Amino acid sequence: MRILVIEDERQLAGHITRALIRHGHCLATHHDGAEGLQAALKDPPDLVLLDLNLPGLDGLSVLARLREAKCEARVLILTARGEVGDRVKGLHAGADDYLAKPFSMDELVARVDALGRRGGAAVPADLLKVADLHMDVRHRRVTRAGRPIALSPREFDVLQVLMQEPGRPFSRTELCERVWQRDHEYDTRTVEIFITRLRKKVDSTFGAPLIHTLRGVGYAIRPAE
Repeated sequence: MRILVIEDERQLAGHITRALIRHGHCLATHHDGAEGLQAALKDPPDLVLLDLNLPGLDGLSVLARLREAKCEARVLILTARGEVGDRVKGLHAGADDYLAKPFSMDELVARVDALGRRGGAAVPADLLKVADLHMDVRHRRVTRAGRPIALSPREFDVLQVLMQEPGRPFSRTELCERVWQRDHEYDTRTVEIFITRLRKKVDSTFGAPLIHTLRGVGYAIRPAE
């Protein structure tokens, strides 16, 4: 992948660059937020590794401007371990994942590889579709077979994560991370409750189920076989 690193800690940026080059990625590095933003908009990379505490322009502002410009690069934000609030803001603003400092290079490489395997753009489409299930992300509306489905905000968020990557299995822990942004303690029973509620609304009255349980793995949404 073509990766842009925007990180003001030059020593850390150097370690990141060397580790990812060894794994076959192409790297460019900037240590200032405004310069990094300009580089990303001029020649959009596949992935941006974005520190939040940057000179010139902070990371959240960089992320917001990337998304305003419809830049489809995936974004992995790098945060200090205590910056939970900024981490959550980053995920809501369009980041695909986060990594708390300090981190091992092995973990960074694994996160980068996982983002590289994900299909589709970093910014979710305004209209998502799986079989006859349609989601209007902008207006937060869901229909199936043309019939509107009333969802709570959290039900909508869980369904959106599943519909962004049809067929991809999501573990309970990953769904908890994506929707609730919990760092260490995951209440996977909450995920199960919301999946049950979604099944009642999305599947039970339509015959062909779309939400599937993959035993020992998690959940996925895909057309009925």
